[in-house]
Amino acid sequence: MRDTVRTAEPDAQWADFEQVALPHLDSLFRLALWLERDRHQAEDLVQETFAQALQSFHRFQRGTNCRAWLVSILQHLRSNRRRSLARQPPLSDVDVGDLEEQLAETLAYEPPTPQGLSEDEVMLAVKKLAPAFQEAILLADVEQFSYKEIAEILGIPLGTVMSRLHRARKLLRTELTAYANAHGIGRGTARAVSS
Repeated sequence: MRDTVRTAEPDAQWADFEQVALPHLDSLFRLALWLERDRHQAEDLVQETFAQALQSFHRFQRGTNCRAWLVSILQHLRSNRRRSLARQPPLSDVDVGDLEEQLAETLAYEPPTPQGLSEDEVMLAVKKLAPAFQEAILLADVEQFSYKEIAEILGIPLGTVMSRLHRARKLLRTELTAYANAHGIGRGTARAVSS
């Protein structure tokens, strides 16, 4: 039978763990990133793997493949996460729709664009946006369609409409504020809105 890592002192166990397991941190992270396809989830998974490995390190058999042992812990934790997520009831379409409509009604106040800008200047700024953002801005702010109507027109989810509008308005506001500041337009208005 192979020797297991048995140390009475936590400092000695940590030193062994540091020497044997930690060199595999980068390769485990690469694997987790490939499996999860999301950096934050991969980081969480690797952190949880090493925490579990440190707790169980007294059972690790010296002379065996530590990387394989760590990967098996990672896979076990990943499998547990997936089972846990599968047990959670999914949101129904009605619940999601209600939630999106509630969000649409409670969006934060966005300050207006600076006063004194001409329609041409606004349209030039809109033309600088990506086409998907242009569509959303024009349908919502020019044509005055509701979020729900825009979602139907474009054939996209309501949440996507809300996201595009938020990002488009933010980009447009930044563009128009820079233009206004460069031309001395609306300086008094911008201070009054921000305070």
